[in-house]
Amino acid sequence: MTITFHGAAQTVTGSKHLIQLDNGTQILLDCGMFQGMGESTDDLNEYFGFRPDKVDYLILSHAHIDHCGLIPRLVAEGFNGIIFCTAPTMDLASILLSDSARIQEQDAEYSNKNRRRNGLELLKPLYTENDVMEALRLFKIVDYNVDFEIEPRISVRFTDAGHILGSAAVNLSILEEGKYHRITFSGDVGQYGDPLLKSPQSFPQADYILLESTYGDSLHKDLEALEEQLQEVIHQTCKLKGGKVIIPAFSVGRTQELLYALNALDLKGSLPDVRYYVDSPLSEKATNVLKEHTDVFNKRVQETMRDDDDVFHFEGLKFIQSVEESKSLNDDPRPCVIISSSGMAEAGRVKHHIKNNLGNQKHTVLIVGYCEPGSLGGRLVAGDKVVRIFGEEYDVRAEIREIKSMSAHGDYEDLLRFLSCQDPSEVKKVFLVHGEYEVQTKFKQRLKDVGFANVLIPKQHQTEQL
Repeated sequence: MTITFHGAAQTVTGSKHLIQLDNGTQILLDCGMFQGMGESTDDLNEYFGFRPDKVDYLILSHAHIDHCGLIPRLVAEGFNGIIFCTAPTMDLASILLSDSARIQEQDAEYSNKNRRRNGLELLKPLYTENDVMEALRLFKIVDYNVDFEIEPRISVRFTDAGHILGSAAVNLSILEEGKYHRITFSGDVGQYGDPLLKSPQSFPQADYILLESTYGDSLHKDLEALEEQLQEVIHQTCKLKGGKVIIPAFSVGRTQELLYALNALDLKGSLPDVRYYVDSPLSEKATNVLKEHTDVFNKRVQETMRDDDDVFHFEGLKFIQSVEESKSLNDDPRPCVIISSSGMAEAGRVKHHIKNNLGNQKHTVLIVGYCEPGSLGGRLVAGDKVVRIFGEEYDVRAEIREIKSMSAHGDYEDLLRFLSCQDPSEVKKVFLVHGEYEVQTKFKQRLKDVGFANVLIPKQHQTEQL
């Protein structure tokens, strides 16, 4: 049995890990899109590194685009197996993938206006909404904490990873040559004490662990300070400077955390009195999906819901639907807060908001999550004075702020706590994925210090024997 790392190998996006059994059966763990990788992004998403038509099963850890975003392309190129996931993951994936297809088609159309004028080759989307519909028919729901037999000698159990709604660690048991091989893929691991969700579950003893390492060298700040930080940024920008706060935020998870924090400020009477917009139809859909799965909320949220039946809504909040409404926000000079996807500012409506407001020093772009260094969000955080958006250069005059405590990913203490259910002496190998190499090398030493003797950091398309 082998495993090959076709994505999220020494980088944070494009999660794809292919297990091949000796009898030829192929199991793909996630099929994520690369995001924010600069000029190489398109090439990385064009080339899988394996034949989709040879893959028998796909097991999806959760619905973020960097984990599920290339599933329609996989299907379009010949995959016709079963896609296993939790029920909330299927609900979210259906809206996220459809939205991804629309954004790709819209962005290609927008970019092609300039490309036509300059005689350049026209861009094509990675997949269409029809490809998404074909992919969704292959999904099969598996409940948490149930040993589900994929086929004789192969079973999977999902345990809650506490990352986003429906997120799961994938626990595989594979019988080969008379011996069971226990493989756990963490997916993305959430924080213990997350503002909204329950903490990650313990998981069965594993022989091999694929572990995300996004924040393997970081400790997050006290989450209780989030509301104060939001209040300070909004007051400083909107009230004192008369500007707008533009917040790139993932539609699933991050947007709901922001709304919950803003609602908490409103309940305390501390929310600055300005207009608040969520400019993402997908975010509204995702918020409604979350409301349908209230069992995932932690005790603190459950208690708040006894007095407030909608913890994601407050007076003055408006969800923007149409493109015309979205465009009108850029023409409205009044102070406001605009939350819009994507989280790395690489696509979607937020890219237009940043383009239209970046040149004015009274505005603020507030980054509230991890951004790949090559993404627009990453370049803004790095302090670039000029950035390229839709093929044109823009001066950065707006204030760039960052709230680092907002993360759906656990820090290194959370990751070590996640592994605390394991006997390190029984773990043959730990593969660090979904992280930057410098971070992974530091986290590798932490793992060795707590007894995990064999820790590897695979490269893109590297194959390892299990």
